[in-house]
Amino acid sequence: RHPLATFFHLFFRVSAIVTYLFCDWFSNSFVACFVTILLLLSFDFWSVKNVTGRLLVGLRWWNQIDEDGKSHWVFEAKRVPTIAASTEAEARIFWLGLIICPVIWTMFFFSTLFSLKLKWLALVIAGISLQTANLYGYIHCKLGGPKTISRVTSRLFGTTDVPKRQSRRIAEDGSEDHGKTGTR
Repeated sequence: RHPLATFFHLFFRVSAIVTYLFCDWFSNSFVACFVTILLLLSFDFWSVKNVTGRLLVGLRWWNQIDEDGKSHWVFEAKRVPTIAASTEAEARIFWLGLIICPVIWTMFFFSTLFSLKLKWLALVIAGISLQTANLYGYIHCKLGGPKTISRVTSRLFGTTDVPKRQSRRIAEDGSEDHGKTGTR
């Protein structure tokens, strides 16, 4: 069980949203509100990407640049034979937080755009970008990397021309299975 990881998985996300909603009540400084929310979003991105994803669901992703300057996405998933009930609850909290927050920031985007509060638009776009990047990475980890995703998308769109990425799985004993499927 990882109650501290579960707490911080939701803390930074919810704090950024609450601060965005009520920042005008506490401060008249746009810059202070902007920086505070951006810091909360950055803390959230880092903690979800590097800590809570690994602890709560056994997934991790990153992007690396090779010697030629090409970008490679690496997706990693720990193979776990059975999941305890408490771990299953933590996994549900992880996925709900990961999916709901980009939806909320997307609603903020449209409300900011239609209310013509354009100075907040850059912050909302940053929120959408950071939240969606984590969601994208973890969906790729969960689905098993590009092979599974290629099959799913080819069935949906009738094409097999999906970019290939690098994936890696870690077995329960800690040994790694490197499966380089191509570059992006």
